[in-house]
Amino acid sequence: MALRRSPSSTCAEPCPNGAGLSRVSTALSESSSIHSDALCHLNRELSGIGLKPMPYNVLEPEGCKEEPGAEESQSLLQKRNSMQVSPSEDKIPVVDAPASPQASSEGLYFCDGQRKVDYVLVFHHRRHGSLRCTGTSSVSQDQLSIVSNGNFPPPAGSDARRGGVRREEAASVGEVFMELGMVRGSEPMEAADHEMHLIRQEFEANLLEAGLEVERDRETKTHGPSFTRIHAPWPVLCREAEFLKIKVPTKQSYELKEESGFGSSMSTVWRKLKQPFQPNVPHQDHGSTKFLSHCFSRDKLHMYNITSKDTFFDNATRGRIVYEILRRTVCVRTCQTIGISTLIAKGVYDAAFPLHDGDYKVTGHLEERNDRQVLFEEWARYSAFYKYQPIDLVRKYFGEKIGLYFAWLGVYTQLLIPASIVGIIVFGYGVATVDTNIPSLEMCDERLNFTMCPLCDGACDYWHLSTACGTARASHLFDNPATVFFAIFMSLWAVLFLEHWKRRQISLSFSWDLTGIEEDEEHPRPKYETILLQKRQRKQKKKKKKKKNETVIEKLTWKDRLPGYFMNISSILFMFGLTFSAVFGVIIYRITVSALMAMSPDPETKSNVRVTVTATAVIINLVVILILDEIYGAVALWLTELEIPKTETNFEERLILKAFLLKFMNAYAPIFYVAFFKGRFAGRPGSYVYVFNDYRMEECAPGGCLIELCIQLSIIMLGKQLIQNNIFEIGIPKLKKLIRALKDKEPTQKEKDEERPPQQWNLDYALAPFEGLTPEYMEMIIQFGFVSLFVASFPLAPLFALLNNVIEIRLDARKFVTELRRPVAARAKDIGIWYNILSGMGKLSVIINAFVISFTSDFIPRLVYQYMYSQTGTMHGFIDHTLSFFNVSNFKPGTAPHSSDHGDITVCRYKDYREPPWSSDAYQFSKQYWSVLSARLAFVILFQNLVMFLSLMVAWVIPDVPKTIVEQLKREKKLLVDLFLQEEKEKFQLIQSLFVKDATLHPKSQSPTPGQAFPVLGRYSTLPSGPTAGDGGGPRARCRAASFSQFSERISSLPRKENANSKHTAV
Repeated sequence: MALRRSPSSTCAEPCPNGAGLSRVSTALSESSSIHSDALCHLNRELSGIGLKPMPYNVLEPEGCKEEPGAEESQSLLQKRNSMQVSPSEDKIPVVDAPASPQASSEGLYFCDGQRKVDYVLVFHHRRHGSLRCTGTSSVSQDQLSIVSNGNFPPPAGSDARRGGVRREEAASVGEVFMELGMVRGSEPMEAADHEMHLIRQEFEANLLEAGLEVERDRETKTHGPSFTRIHAPWPVLCREAEFLKIKVPTKQSYELKEESGFGSSMSTVWRKLKQPFQPNVPHQDHGSTKFLSHCFSRDKLHMYNITSKDTFFDNATRGRIVYEILRRTVCVRTCQTIGISTLIAKGVYDAAFPLHDGDYKVTGHLEERNDRQVLFEEWARYSAFYKYQPIDLVRKYFGEKIGLYFAWLGVYTQLLIPASIVGIIVFGYGVATVDTNIPSLEMCDERLNFTMCPLCDGACDYWHLSTACGTARASHLFDNPATVFFAIFMSLWAVLFLEHWKRRQISLSFSWDLTGIEEDEEHPRPKYETILLQKRQRKQKKKKKKKKNETVIEKLTWKDRLPGYFMNISSILFMFGLTFSAVFGVIIYRITVSALMAMSPDPETKSNVRVTVTATAVIINLVVILILDEIYGAVALWLTELEIPKTETNFEERLILKAFLLKFMNAYAPIFYVAFFKGRFAGRPGSYVYVFNDYRMEECAPGGCLIELCIQLSIIMLGKQLIQNNIFEIGIPKLKKLIRALKDKEPTQKEKDEERPPQQWNLDYALAPFEGLTPEYMEMIIQFGFVSLFVASFPLAPLFALLNNVIEIRLDARKFVTELRRPVAARAKDIGIWYNILSGMGKLSVIINAFVISFTSDFIPRLVYQYMYSQTGTMHGFIDHTLSFFNVSNFKPGTAPHSSDHGDITVCRYKDYREPPWSSDAYQFSKQYWSVLSARLAFVILFQNLVMFLSLMVAWVIPDVPKTIVEQLKREKKLLVDLFLQEEKEKFQLIQSLFVKDATLHPKSQSPTPGQAFPVLGRYSTLPSGPTAGDGGGPRARCRAASFSQFSERISSLPRKENANSKHTAV
């Protein structure tokens, strides 16, 4: 059935009985076939909803003109005039809700308590005022075009009421007109609500035609949500499972190969050690037996272990099957080629979702828990943080896509454990050696009396290097020789993590029967269809006068997307500029506050300038990052919509790339500035670089920029994890739930008392909708960057990431189980584009860590001094080697300290490799500078090549596919071939026995001729070749392959008396 809406027109005359009249045309196609009684029932249905048929006999064949259904329709019409019942009640059962949730098995079944509710559609009854139709009022003229597959002659005179081109077009297909009016006495609808109502009616009728069963509650309220429940019967499940190529286990099983020797004993010991950490999930341990899986086929039902048709397909699979029907069901009134996605986008339905398996709280015995309760008890509780995740049950309940996310998160969290241990060891090494570190001791030695140049112009005084003793000691905790080892280790760890995940992914694909699956065909997105339709209509208007038959536009071109691409590029560049402006603003804040605090007469304030400025600037950075993160997420979504991607997969990939690019730049821009830019463009005493001609560019702390990088990284990382990943994820959903609860508290106390107990679909509708895994992946990818990119400056980053992820897993699990509607079980073989992003970040981390060690830390200058300039081969004298001299008489006017507490100072020191003032090349870079720079660049090249080589070695040593999986795949393939050959052999034996039996019972009529022999049983014989006697050598009808059970069912229907020339076909 297809509905089309014509443009609204104005009533030419007053509406009789207060009802607006519309014309309904029934298009009868000549190229198809339909039974006449279908139109007879359609006529009764239309009459039941207020459609007054015109006096044409084509809709009422003689066989159904005088059926008692006509009287029922009249009585039903009278009831509806007084009760205002939904027009779709002729086909969709409208039932009263049970008095309690237990009456219909806790709201998971239809009213009969037998059929499962596989999917729920929700729409709202909205309040509206009455519409009066007068002689000059504008009403909506609806054209109901019922596209059937019938072949009926066009009715005579059907064109008399039409004119112009429309009359000629109608004559070619044969159309019948009906008058569409509101039921007398019913409350009039608004035009938009009436349009939505007709679309829902057509859509649900098409669902019925697709084989689904639909049920709806009788609504007693004039506004509020209305629920349409859908059930897929067994034939529909079988048909769709075959179309979707869903793999199901067969009766055939085989024993898994067990390890022997030392490996077996080690596996046994490992399993016993893991036993306390295993969740208490029933049927999780598969044992040593595995059932063969094969794509479902209705011809091979005897191969599957079907104990119950209601439980053979689990709830997640049933929901996925119904969703596939919903998304491809055509609804012509919307002029689209897609179903439920377009209707939700247009507001016809508010939501569509499968139901949860009941309440998540356990009320009975533990043995009677449903899957949702098991997940809540063993997975979503914070007290289960030490247990492994029940990944198989997560996949069974939520589908492969969500199962792969949690499996990936579990692998990532597990591998953070060794990284955290090594990081703690590196940090412990720094703590243990801080008291023996010679550079730190020299900086803290007041006897050396290094007088440093002022930190600001005019107001700042000279200062002693020993006052920065605390900073130097803290810097050694993170800037020590073990840091280089840790950077190399973490680069190899990233490669090991990706390789381990690939193996784990392959193992899960094999365990979940995802090997060899094909990509599901994707329908275009609603917005793509809408814009394509608009383009098609514009083309038709332009070519209407030419009357030329042109090909229909099937896709959008780059010209249609050009404005979106231009907006994307300009917006992303603007966002980059905004991020850099925020970073620059914080730099200005640092500079100005440092200058103002240095001018303060309070000595306490002066002594805490660096600590105060650094801490407050990092907090401001964190707040800016959190705000821009939310803005960039919305902007990335808007920009992706402007590109008009065709499919959901294409849309998701583009959204991920934009969001990652913007959020990556937002999160790491301040860290990149501290690591590679801060202090490198500040100049030197007497020739400083100024901002706005008044403020000097900031310099690194005396202990180096690495300690500031550590502070910046730690606060941003911990702040994002604590505030954004945890507080936002907990607080915002609860706030939204509270707002929805306040909105729903509109009814009076009397209505609340009369309100029936909530069913499962009411409870699920109150939950937040599932909006995809992109936010979950994104926060983990950004965290992976903190762990891998700048880990040389903060060895404790893996430890904090591990602690966060232990909470994150349970937080996400609780959100999915208790706070979100159940998502459709989406099938996926891998984590998609996220793996490419992880791989790219792993390679980028090698480069960044090499530059951090070379240019941000003092590791290379120490090595150069120790092996090139130290007279004793030790680090004694390193601090004096890194400090240059400056003659205070070379200060620019007004920049020297106004007053000094250090007496008459002629020379001050500053950290740089420059020639002294008494040299002929005063204040120029010295030879030591160029030696250190050469060593730094050489280390970068050496580090990158070494780590890349080791990474390739690790990737080569560890195969992507485990050897056991390869062997099991080969074995399963061989067993499936043997199974099908055995089935074929049994078919031939059955057919041969039938030949022998027929020949015994009818020896005269069934005597074989030379051209007709018994089928020869062979390994590859499927159909007899060549013509047989009596068939004339003509083409033989090909029989569809049948199963053993189907063939055995046909034995009773075989004719007992056959022609001698008849031919039996081996199938």
